[in-house]
Amino acid sequence: MAPIPSRPTVLVTGASRGIGLAVVQILLHDFHAKVITISRSISPELQALKDQYKGDVVLVQGDVAGRTKPEVSEEALKQVPSPTALILNAGMADLAPVVQTDRAHWLRTFDLNVFSLINTLVPAIPALRANGGRVVFVSSGAATGNTAGWASYNASKAALNSLCRTFANEEPLIASFAVRPGMVDTPMQAAIRTDAAKGLMRPEEHQRFVDAHREGKLVRPEESGYVLAALAVNGSKELSGQFLNWNGPECAPYMRK
Repeated sequence: MAPIPSRPTVLVTGASRGIGLAVVQILLHDFHAKVITISRSISPELQALKDQYKGDVVLVQGDVAGRTKPEVSEEALKQVPSPTALILNAGMADLAPVVQTDRAHWLRTFDLNVFSLINTLVPAIPALRANGGRVVFVSSGAATGNTAGWASYNASKAALNSLCRTFANEEPLIASFAVRPGMVDTPMQAAIRTDAAKGLMRPEEHQRFVDAHREGKLVRPEESGYVLAALAVNGSKELSGQFLNWNGPECAPYMRK
């Protein structure tokens, strides 16, 4: 990898818990970055990082999925106007088989998993161009999967990957990566293992998640989170537009040693 910039400035969405919180911790501790976060709530853990790292953390509370205009993202960029990278992590999985969904269900999922990306990405493009910046789209294996009950989530992550590919083609000065973070031990995973989720999925598919948790096979947030942070700070443009597995050969240089 090329030398790490002396002072990266990274905007992270969905930072209050799980992968997003782990990424913020890693950016501050390992990469000495300045971090601005956007999240619907400010968790005690996120506030503690702000208190610990003083002027290196800016917390913006709000919903990145606002439908009318990207007000929250624009406010964040006013406070830190020249980011070197974005990590677009905000997302949700609203499980239901297609037959039980309606337009409102799909809009909820796409508002957060797709449209919020646009709200944050577009206002930042001029600064990212000027900085030769990077955008990390947090994707999922669902982008290429067909797990029953996950139709809106699967489709939204496929759309995210398509956006990443197209954006990389349109913006050669900005490196863009869609990253599958693995089956991560997060609150979203815990929700998938519940009996309520079991009733919306095929039994064998639900059992796969239960077994992975029981057998200790879930990825820790700080494991794939380190790769996300490293790509945001120093990802190679040779990988731009690709859908990357967090522990695949292309990401090996970005894993914690």
